[in-house]
Amino acid sequence: MPKPDKREEILCSALHLIAEHGFHGAPMAMIAERAGVGAGTIYRYFENKDVLINEMYKELEKRLTAYLLEGYAVEQPLRDRFLHLSTAVLRYCITNPIHFKYLEQFHNSPYGVAHRRDKFLGKSVQRDLYCELFEQGVTQGTIKNLPMVVLCSLAFGPLIFIARDHILGFVTLDDKLINNIISACWDSLKS
Repeated sequence: MPKPDKREEILCSALHLIAEHGFHGAPMAMIAERAGVGAGTIYRYFENKDVLINEMYKELEKRLTAYLLEGYAVEQPLRDRFLHLSTAVLRYCITNPIHFKYLEQFHNSPYGVAHRRDKFLGKSVQRDLYCELFEQGVTQGTIKNLPMVVLCSLAFGPLIFIARDHILGFVTLDDKLINNIISACWDSLKS
């Protein structure tokens, strides 16, 4: 079995340590130790901790996007696409709790604030599936004409909280409950 490369070991170690201890609780020396590399080795792959944190986010975003796109059909009705994306987001989060914890850390930090600002102000190069869906829905009159940040809050807020509560053991999600939650999110958005 081939040994993972050092860059992947460093990313994996950073993912777990940051998810567990937060950005400040996971110094580069601790990441290096967990990855089994010298502290200086990290800097061959990542200029600094900020670059490492952002690279890990980009990697997780790629994985999540690939998961969301599995079975996603642009020609489907708006509601069906929303249900698909939201179900996929929730399932990804609950089946990848370490990824979810890292993403939570990221989105609730200055890194995530800058990322969201760029997305909502149109400075991000990458288009967001949800933003496209919401823009189309508002144009069609299917979705309430609210600011994009509000639409995203109505769609994601409940998913984030319920994923967290599932991971913490406060609620057990099954297919029926997931479907009901996603339908409730849709009901909060539709005109």
